[in-house]
Amino acid sequence: MVDTTPLLGEPLALDLVNTRPLGADLLATTEQLADWLARQSERHPDLALDRPTAADLTAVHEVRDHITAALDALMHGTPPPADALRALTAAQSAAPATRRLHWDGTAVVATPHRDAPPAARLSAVLAEAAADLLTGPALARIKRCEADDCVLLFLPAHPKRRWCSPDRCGNRVRVARYYRKHKE
Repeated sequence: MVDTTPLLGEPLALDLVNTRPLGADLLATTEQLADWLARQSERHPDLALDRPTAADLTAVHEVRDHITAALDALMHGTPPPADALRALTAAQSAAPATRRLHWDGTAVVATPHRDAPPAARLSAVLAEAAADLLTGPALARIKRCEADDCVLLFLPAHPKRRWCSPDRCGNRVRVARYYRKHKE
C-alpha cells in the first residue's frame, strides 16, 4: 500500500520528485498541491501560494518530470537528457529573481522577488532547487530507498541509512524480516 502523505525534509527538488511514489501521484489535484506547498512554505517561503490553479499544477508536474529524468540518468551513470536541462533552465529564466533591498530598522535586507504569474514563479523556484541539487556535491550522495516496493530518493545524514524513512519503509522491512526469521 502506498503512503499518501508526502515525505518532506529532503532538499526541495527531492521532495518534489518523491511526490510520485510507486503507483501514485501525491500531487494529482490542485488541493494536494496546495497542501504540499503549504507544508514546504515553512522551509521555502517563496513557495507560498493560497489557491493553486490547474496551470500551476501542470507547471509543477513538468518541472518534476524534468528533475526526475535528470536524476534517473545521473543515478544510472549516464548524462541527463539535454531537453530536461533546457526545460529546467527555461523555467528559471521565465521568472528570474530580483533582490529587492529595504531597511528593516537595523540593516539592509535583500528579499527575492519574481515578477511573473504564479505558475512561472513556482516553476522557477523548483527549477532553481533542481539546479542547486544537480550541480552540488550532494548529488553524489543521493540514494534510492532499499525497500522493494519504494522508489523514493533521499540524502542520508548517516552513511548507514538505507530507507527513505525509518518509520515508513525501515519499520516495514524490519517487521517483514522478523516474521521471515521466526516463521522458519
